[in-house]
Amino acid sequence: MNANEQNASQVEQAGSPNYGRYVLFVLIIVYIFNFIDRQILSILAEEIKLDLGIGDAEIGFLYGTAFAIFYAVFGIPLGRLADVWNRKKLISIGLSFWSAMTALSGFAQNFGHLAVCRFGVGIGEASATPAAFSMISDYFSPKVRATVLAVYSSGIYLGSGIGLFLGGAIVQSWHAWYPDPTLAPLGIKAWQAAFLAVGIPGIAMAVWVWSLKEPIRGASEGLITPEHPAPFKTAGSSFMSVLPGFSLGALYNAGGLRAVAINIVAAGLVSLLFYGLYVAMPTFLQWVALGIGVYITVTWIHYQKLTDPACYGMMFKSKAFLAVNIGFPAISFVTYGIGFWSPPFMQRFHGESIADAGLYLGLGSAVGGFIGIVLGGIVADYFRAKTVNARLYVGLAIPLLAVPFALGFMYTENIAMAYIYSFLFSVISPAWIGCAASTVNDLVMPRMRATASAYYLLMNTFVGLALGPFLIGQFSDLYHRSGVDSAEALQLAMTWGLGAFALSVLALLLGCLYLASDEASRLDRAAALGEPL
Repeated sequence: MNANEQNASQVEQAGSPNYGRYVLFVLIIVYIFNFIDRQILSILAEEIKLDLGIGDAEIGFLYGTAFAIFYAVFGIPLGRLADVWNRKKLISIGLSFWSAMTALSGFAQNFGHLAVCRFGVGIGEASATPAAFSMISDYFSPKVRATVLAVYSSGIYLGSGIGLFLGGAIVQSWHAWYPDPTLAPLGIKAWQAAFLAVGIPGIAMAVWVWSLKEPIRGASEGLITPEHPAPFKTAGSSFMSVLPGFSLGALYNAGGLRAVAINIVAAGLVSLLFYGLYVAMPTFLQWVALGIGVYITVTWIHYQKLTDPACYGMMFKSKAFLAVNIGFPAISFVTYGIGFWSPPFMQRFHGESIADAGLYLGLGSAVGGFIGIVLGGIVADYFRAKTVNARLYVGLAIPLLAVPFALGFMYTENIAMAYIYSFLFSVISPAWIGCAASTVNDLVMPRMRATASAYYLLMNTFVGLALGPFLIGQFSDLYHRSGVDSAEALQLAMTWGLGAFALSVLALLLGCLYLASDEASRLDRAAALGEPL
């Protein structure tokens, strides 16, 4: 068999539609576990605040920044490992770890303990999505990539919805079983029981993921990528490049004293920026953690430029890539922010019970989010045959269609209408998710997909997850301290959060100017950067 026949055989093997759909199904379940463990904190927020004596800003930190920084820091080397090692094994190991850390959250006794557990959840979850994006892209043709990645991404809203429902149901049931918390097994509180209940099953799920077959990298496009000879050495070097302190040694080895000097200057500039943010909004832990995350990202980008100039060039010399990695995460700021604070809002503003808020918001999020994500991918793939910018146009439509429903949810006095508006917002607001993931993957070479996806998820995590819930919580606290009722304070803060849509529109319009040329020139750009084709 000659090389062409062998490549054709490999492409056919990787493209087996039935097995590809099976893998997609399993990975969706993994993503559901991912977001159950992540989102359940939202419905538990009021219980945790009361028990631990913390405010909205601290809850926003636990949900967003505490998770996001470690997700981002470890996402970079784990994304690199996914590009050079067995992806299904990586996902399985990560699932075991983050599920264990979720379960351990059920034994947290104070804010610090819970924050450490959230750090661990972030580390574990960083392993999954870049590897899953890469696997799915090898099982399905680029022609349906937005659709299949949208179907995979439906796990976000299915998991979020299930997390809200389960969390509310477990808390209410636990209170009914143990009205005196001192009589509960091991003295476990209701919110702690919820963490235990959703964390333990994920460990068993990891065994199922281990049984999947690893696809041939690059097979869906006929660009077969050979196995990497030293995957752990490569990933270890990537990890050293982002670990503060050790990163200076990695930069010195890669670029000498000049690289170290540039990094020290960058560290000074980042420190000044986040000191200014701390002066404006004095939440020390938030800005220190986020500042460290941004510094690590800057360091990694510099290291990438020195050690893998082809990958660096395909990502950061593409104006379209840079634009979509601002535009789509800005939408995420709104979806994470509104999504996280919706259950506390219903409890404060409408007096809903934790079980009812969890049931109706969870059901609406699961069903609405699934419909919206899948439809967004289908629409984008359909119109992409007519215009290369179709996926960005879907992103541009989100603010126009979602803002009226968000405002309706926040300002109606009718409880039933609030849930209806929330459901409609859940349909519209996530329609961009498959579009973003597929656009990022289409702009780079197959061996770079997990790395590019890790960077996209990093931006999505910093802008959406680390800033959205925290800033809304911060403004809610500020309004409340000025004398505004807590329900109205949260309402005003959530309203201001919609302003991030303006940044998304500007960035995606800029992306429309460059996407066609950057996609059409992908192979030429790669060759010019020295990438073997």
